[in-house]
Amino acid sequence: MKTLHIVGFKNSGKTTLIARWVRLLKKEGLSVAVLKHHGHGGQPAMPDASTDTMQFFDNGADASVVAGGGAVQLLMNAEPGFAELKRWASIGNPDILLIEGYKEQQGEKVVLLREREDWEVLRSLDGIQLIVGCPGITVDRIHIASRTEQQQLDSWLLDWIGKVNDSETI
Repeated sequence: MKTLHIVGFKNSGKTTLIARWVRLLKKEGLSVAVLKHHGHGGQPAMPDASTDTMQFFDNGADASVVAGGGAVQLLMNAEPGFAELKRWASIGNPDILLIEGYKEQQGEKVVLLREREDWEVLRSLDGIQLIVGCPGITVDRIHIASRTEQQQLDSWLLDWIGKVNDSETI
């Protein structure tokens, strides 16, 4: 399983890029999992309070799991560490695991920049493979000037996963 972190500050385009890359990778016939760090404070959006799942959760269940219709939902009254979350995200043995955030964790990273100041803060991260945004910066790594350069971004990703073209793998 190849793992890639997509990192940057709020509104840098992380979710948009990951959604695009998920579609691309699925089109290439690969299985994809995504792990997201909810960096907006508080809990992620929860199911409606009237659901059975939330009744169990709100009454103290350590975990509430519901399955049906080909999907599974897991709620926990605890936040496991990064290694455990990564293990859970890879339960289905995906070909690719895209991670939104967790920039301080080890791993290869794509850094999305909104402005030059973002680069001053993020340049010291380990594992940077690609920098996207801020056309005026000088870097010694692969740099795509704008996140609107979708063809360049897609080509970079396919190269990163080892695809030579639509049907051939290195």
